[in-house]
Amino acid sequence: MRRLFPFPLPTAPDAAEDALPGADRTAGPEGSTDREWTLDELAAAYAYPEADDPLRVGRPGWLRANMVSSLDGAAHHEGRSQPLSGDADMRIFGVLRALSDAVVVGAETVRREGYRPARARAAFAARRAAAGQGPAPAIAVVSAGLALDFTLPLFTEPLVPTVVLTGTDAPEERLRAARAAGAEVLFAGEGLGIDPGRVAGALAARGHTRLLTEGGPRLLGQFAAAGALDEMCLSLAPVVAVGSAQRIMDGPAVAVPERFALVSVLEESGFLFTRYRRL
Repeated sequence: MRRLFPFPLPTAPDAAEDALPGADRTAGPEGSTDREWTLDELAAAYAYPEADDPLRVGRPGWLRANMVSSLDGAAHHEGRSQPLSGDADMRIFGVLRALSDAVVVGAETVRREGYRPARARAAFAARRAAAGQGPAPAIAVVSAGLALDFTLPLFTEPLVPTVVLTGTDAPEERLRAARAAGAEVLFAGEGLGIDPGRVAGALAARGHTRLLTEGGPRLLGQFAAAGALDEMCLSLAPVVAVGSAQRIMDGPAVAVPERFALVSVLEESGFLFTRYRRL
């Protein structure tokens, strides 16, 4: 893996004098050497903004998305994202999960991808303990009708209780089933559905402020259209999928496209791993 942006410094002795403002000035992962990064290096590269960071002023938490796309814009192949992924993408996927308090995902993605509880990873145990986090992130499932199988391991075997986010008019019998399975039910909207602008606040009230969403495209589109998305981590896979797969976002149109700023670009085996933050 190598960093393409921010631009690594040249290796000449006088490089520091000629470096562009904001260029990285340290050796190792900040340079252009192509090598496998350690988990600690990836964790540092993808660290969440601190609670007092100006980027987070006025926001209950920090919601970042992690998605993979083919060169032709497909978010999946035959209904699953795995065919677009690779080794480096899966390492980053694991690191982003390990840094988060909760992983927010839509019910359809849970069903299609066969979601299981997040696992504890020894490599991140000390980091999570120091940050006041539990052994693993909670999975937070967004569902209007709660048409979920509550006998699955996601609900019966989590290290921390799975969260279900829904609206106040969700079917009462399904709410009882969710609670009976041990899920924590949070209301983030009036009526049957959730208000995407209220999800971060509902989770922050339970101590989950470092949020990661893995989609699917419809949920991510709702977050983006509501102005609730703080950061986009997009893996661009060097493959072409063709077909009729969705884009990574599928939501209501916005009056004016929202601008994000490029934070970093990493590369490995032809994959580009980009990070963008809202302006």
